[in-house]
Amino acid sequence: MKAIARPADAVDRILEQWRRERPDLELAPMATIGRLNRCAALLQRRLDETFAEFGLNGGEFDVLATLRRAGTPHCLAPTELFCSLMVSSGTMTHRLQRLEAAGWVEREPNPKDARSLLVRLTPAGLALIDRAVSAHLDNERRILAPLKAAEQAAVDKQLIALLALLEAPPI
Repeated sequence: MKAIARPADAVDRILEQWRRERPDLELAPMATIGRLNRCAALLQRRLDETFAEFGLNGGEFDVLATLRRAGTPHCLAPTELFCSLMVSSGTMTHRLQRLEAAGWVEREPNPKDARSLLVRLTPAGLALIDRAVSAHLDNERRILAPLKAAEQAAVDKQLIALLALLEAPPI
């Protein structure tokens, strides 16, 4: 058994089970990716708590934030939205129906293509996302506050490198 100079985490327990059952396996990749997945899941829970304060889930927040970032007139075609958010058209349709029913977005004819519609933030949607994104950033600051600035920068640097590898086209 490997000595741990820190409290064991959930991934350590999984790795120990694999070491017991399959001592022939090199588990370093599982440790790293397992911790990334666990961090992502735990972060998402904390982020979702803030989104829920505004009557949103993470996907709906992403749609409103994407429209807000697009700049005035805060309007995009649905295909631009689902490509930007990397979701299926069906998922996007469901999100838009919910946001439209809540009065946060509206669909309007596309003046450049009579066969399609554009999605636009309503004034209520704009006010909502402006409040929600401020609360979201405050929440992210709270989550990362225990890390020193240099530690945050080091984590970010490593994640930039990993993301570059994962986004690179396959060779």
